[in-house]
Amino acid sequence: MLTLTQVLNRSAARLSGLHPAVLAAATTLIERCYACGVPILITQGLRTTAEQDALYAQGRTKPGTIVTNARGGYSYHNYGLAVDFALLLPNGSSVSWDTNKDGDNDCTADWLEVVQQAKAIGFEWGGDWTSFKDYPHFQLSFGMTLAALRTGAEPATAAVAAVYERIKLKEEQTVKSEITATVKVNGVKIVEGMLENGVTYAPVRVIAEALGAQVGYNPATRTVNITSSHQKGAN
Repeated sequence: MLTLTQVLNRSAARLSGLHPAVLAAATTLIERCYACGVPILITQGLRTTAEQDALYAQGRTKPGTIVTNARGGYSYHNYGLAVDFALLLPNGSSVSWDTNKDGDNDCTADWLEVVQQAKAIGFEWGGDWTSFKDYPHFQLSFGMTLAALRTGAEPATAAVAAVYERIKLKEEQTVKSEITATVKVNGVKIVEGMLENGVTYAPVRVIAEALGAQVGYNPATRTVNITSSHQKGAN
């Protein structure tokens, strides 16, 4: 199993040049996803105007498929305010862009878990865009338009401070909620659950299978289906 240090090191080079608050947010995202059992790799951070123009040419004047609608200066990447990610596979060198993959078997797509963590930190997600969905993309705009950034304007101090405060709040909430409770089935320890406000949270697959049931997940409807051993044998 990859350590957190190994996971962080895999992204270190691509975090260089980011706005300090975006760097802090991206690092927190990596850490929080790792804690959830979903290691990620930052595949892109700061992108120069020339690099953006070259990427824009792909699928237009150069071979390849279209991957962006933004010319140089028209992407938050060009100002160190955005990152792209992929799921880091157990071998530590391969990645996946499979948005339905459930590598930690918790009946929630790993990609969705990353998005949830990113939004909790304050990132905007490219998957929410209507005109051109960019599923690996997260950005912190600080309320600034690209037009303003092209003039050389910088994020307001208060907007930057708000990002740090949100990161801090998220960390405090996480520490507060990370109280574990041992879950046993017929006296045998199955898993460590998380206790929050009197409710114990544990992976449904682990509990169900310990009781002899099967668990299936339908990503289209986001439905978890539990089939008991009695039902499996019914005609």
